[in-house]
Amino acid sequence: MSDGPSTVHKALSLLDLFSMRRPSIGLSEIAKLSGYNKATALRFLNALESKGFVEQDPETRTYKLGLAFMRFAQLRESSFPWADAVNLVLRELNAETDETALASVISGDSLVNIGVVESTRLNRVLIEPGIVLPFHATASGLAYLAFAKPDRVEAALYRELETHTPNTLTNAAKISEKLNGIRQAGIAHVSGSFDEGVMAIAAPYFGPNGESCGAVAIGMPTVRGTPEHNSRIERAVCTAARKLTTLRGGDYPADFCHDGLTGQ
Repeated sequence: MSDGPSTVHKALSLLDLFSMRRPSIGLSEIAKLSGYNKATALRFLNALESKGFVEQDPETRTYKLGLAFMRFAQLRESSFPWADAVNLVLRELNAETDETALASVISGDSLVNIGVVESTRLNRVLIEPGIVLPFHATASGLAYLAFAKPDRVEAALYRELETHTPNTLTNAAKISEKLNGIRQAGIAHVSGSFDEGVMAIAAPYFGPNGESCGAVAIGMPTVRGTPEHNSRIERAVCTAARKLTTLRGGDYPADFCHDGLTGQ
């Protein structure tokens, strides 16, 4: 039996190609971005379209996300109003720091942004809603990976890693060393590794059984990263992560470092 991705996994991976910046995509581009040939990409798209996950514009022939997501989102939120809870925590974090606050969650094999509250400052970081955050190049990704299961870490790091800026770490051994430091501190810092001139501070939050679910973070221009401001943000981010952990009914791992958490 093959250990490779299943057909379902391959088809669903096409959905990750869509974003706010790329809401509709043609067949040729989908094939290029996914690495599949056109015939295979079209077969996957037809399957997704039959279930309402994608739609094809009859004029442009491009594909966009389908209405099935609206139905599933409504079902999810009516049973587990997670989005409202996340937004409340992010508004509090933004109000305390006046920097852009964001939260992410692990979805399949990706870490996806699920909420953003932007800073009111003129010089601020803009985060695209729904963007997939690279594990190796973002504070959120590193904060998540530091407490993820070993197979998750291996899948995220031991493959070709994209270089986003000159500061992006792409060496798995060096990233692993960085993860060790994050485990000891309970918080992750990056500067200019995903976007030049941008720094971020993130902390993981957890679900039941101490499993890492995602991260909450602050993104800001590097020029504002003074020791005093960073320290204030660390405390605020850790407090927000603790709130999300509580809202998820989660538990911190027994060996988690709580030094940065307010009230711990």
